[in-house]
Amino acid sequence: MPRLDSAASAASPAALRRTSPRDAPARPRATLALTSAATAVALMTYTAPMVTLPDTAAALHTPLSAQAWLLNGAPLGLAALLLVAGSLADDYGRRRVFLAGTLALGLTTALGAFTTSTWQFTLARVAQGAASAALLASSLGLIVHAFPSPRGRLHATGVWGAFVSGGIAAGPLLAGALPSWRVAYGVLGAAALVVAALGTRALAESRAPRGGRPDALGALTFGLALVALVAALTLGRDGWLRAPVGLLFAAAVVLVGVFVAVERRTATPMIDLGLLRHARFLASSAGGLFTGLAVIGLFSFLPALLQQSLGLSPLATAGLFLLWSGLSFVVALQVKHLAGRVAARTQLALGFALHAIAMVTMLGALGSGSWTRLLPGLIVGGLGSGLLNGALPLLAVDSVPPQRAAMGSGAQQTFRYVGSCAGVALTIAIATSGGSLVRGTNIALLVSAGLAAAGAVSVLTLRERA
Repeated sequence: MPRLDSAASAASPAALRRTSPRDAPARPRATLALTSAATAVALMTYTAPMVTLPDTAAALHTPLSAQAWLLNGAPLGLAALLLVAGSLADDYGRRRVFLAGTLALGLTTALGAFTTSTWQFTLARVAQGAASAALLASSLGLIVHAFPSPRGRLHATGVWGAFVSGGIAAGPLLAGALPSWRVAYGVLGAAALVVAALGTRALAESRAPRGGRPDALGALTFGLALVALVAALTLGRDGWLRAPVGLLFAAAVVLVGVFVAVERRTATPMIDLGLLRHARFLASSAGGLFTGLAVIGLFSFLPALLQQSLGLSPLATAGLFLLWSGLSFVVALQVKHLAGRVAARTQLALGFALHAIAMVTMLGALGSGSWTRLLPGLIVGGLGSGLLNGALPLLAVDSVPPQRAAMGSGAQQTFRYVGSCAGVALTIAIATSGGSLVRGTNIALLVSAGLAAAGAVSVLTLRERA
């Protein structure tokens, strides 16, 4: 396997272990427990609105055309700041960034319970996403530092990936079981604050400083590009050929071009563009992107569709989707046993293939009038999602030099939540523009299946570039 960069290949083990005098030996078990717990809370906060969207939209008087913003606030904040958060964690301290992010997640989530309008809720969700970006990007960096051996890293990333699935499973269930979405946000905010308090005593600092200033201009241009893209996809529901939609798409393309130019010139870029020549990094990025587009995008809005078409309550919807997310959690825990026998890229391709099959089996479910028609698709989709969530973290940290683990995690998750932003907006646009909800949902399922198939092909066919 080619080395990912010349500096990393020339570095000695002693150089990779060089830390600040304030850095202390890691406590592996405590590190894994706290990073996994914080990750689960972040994903619970992320997925809670999936089953409470109708109630939240009614309470905030949000029209259908704007409901994408209620779901896309958190992924927008995540995607905009994951790269810069990963770089800051490596440069200035992973423990410091992790604790700041966890504390901010607790405060912003609690504040979200008191919002009274769509724009206030969306801003709170963007802030939650930004806080989640800090803790998610730094989590894997802390884990790599605490588990330096390949075997230990395999186990730890597998557990961490399983808690991604666990958070996805528990968020809707908690939100559906509590009296209102406001109470759910208060509980989740308190949980994040507890984890932050525990982390101040149990976590050890680690870093790999490069020097230079944070890439503020790169973060700004990338964030603006995402806002333009999501706005274009959201407004496209009312007509894809309208001038504002075209201008927003054009702005997104131009801003991405500016971002690339900035990253080529700055001494400390958010992402080393040279990594895009390496197949493992490309596979990690493509895996994250298509997971967001095909899986998260569809499953973020499908619970609301079920409540509208089948009359399910939030708790019943959460219980039904626990079949998908719970299976995902169990499978993700077992993925570590496949390492050495099945390559991570092959696991990703299989996960995407299973998701595509699941989407096809769910065609017509909304028109059948019975939730039991969803069961086969939820089971197969849960297996596929578990493979994706289990394989992606390991591929993320293995695709970059060890001292840039947080950046590698941030890069992959950035692509994941860029895909999620686009996937949610696209799913809502398709599902609500097909003449009827049943027909629109069937088209959205087929699009999700096609995107998953494209993801499977991409991760298998990527090759090293000179």
